[in-house]
Amino acid sequence: MENSEKNMLTRGKITIIAIGSFVVLFLAYYSIMLAVSTARKQKELEVKFGLTEVGNDKIDPRFYSDSAFLNLCKEKTFFQSRILMAESDSLYITFNLIDSTANLELCGVKVLQAKMKDLKISKILTHGDSYAVYSLLSSPMTIVNDISTIQKEPIMIKMAPKDTSEFVPDIAPDTSDVEPVNYILYMDNGIKIYVYQMDDTITTNKHKLFFFDLNDRLRYASNSLKSVITLKVPEYHPFIKIRLPKADAKILYRSVPRHGQIAVFR
Repeated sequence: MENSEKNMLTRGKITIIAIGSFVVLFLAYYSIMLAVSTARKQKELEVKFGLTEVGNDKIDPRFYSDSAFLNLCKEKTFFQSRILMAESDSLYITFNLIDSTANLELCGVKVLQAKMKDLKISKILTHGDSYAVYSLLSSPMTIVNDISTIQKEPIMIKMAPKDTSEFVPDIAPDTSDVEPVNYILYMDNGIKIYVYQMDDTITTNKHKLFFFDLNDRLRYASNSLKSVITLKVPEYHPFIKIRLPKADAKILYRSVPRHGQIAVFR
């Protein structure tokens, strides 16, 4: 009887140790794959957008450390994007990360300017190959998808009157006036732009922001796990996270077309 109990305890310990070891090994494997994902993305940007040979002549590598050259590259790429977007008749957004402003523009004219707060940028875009980053941002980015806490267009409900004398439209209130304004813009070049409203004193809004971020992290974790389980390196998306005044954040989101364009100056 005692031997049987000892054997059961031994098997139980072995099972726990085996499960624990598997979990530790899987977490280590998962962490390594995420690190590889980031490194691979950075290498991909360097190969695709970095300085390369022009004809039979190589670009002088000293340009890499020339701040004047890099500043000219930044200005050039940003103005190129603005010129291309100005040729359309649609509203577009420009994010100037140097002076921390978000602008809504039409044909090169600023319609709205908002001051950013708590800017956070992916390390690939701040510590990676500077020229590659500027080249990546040299053309307008197109919004391919978005996730938001507010509707793109507010729904207007009108009640049909019995006759013309009773015509009084019944309009549903815009709930975004009381709901927090947070959204994620997925760009065609793989960058994710997060826009949050500035600090809110309403406790429920803080809770909604927490769950909004949590859902985004869970989506990323789910996609990463699917890749890791199938022995594939997860896809890494560089990000830009900013905070704007609530009213300005809402105007930017609703004014730009669903597949509108964005330019970033860094």
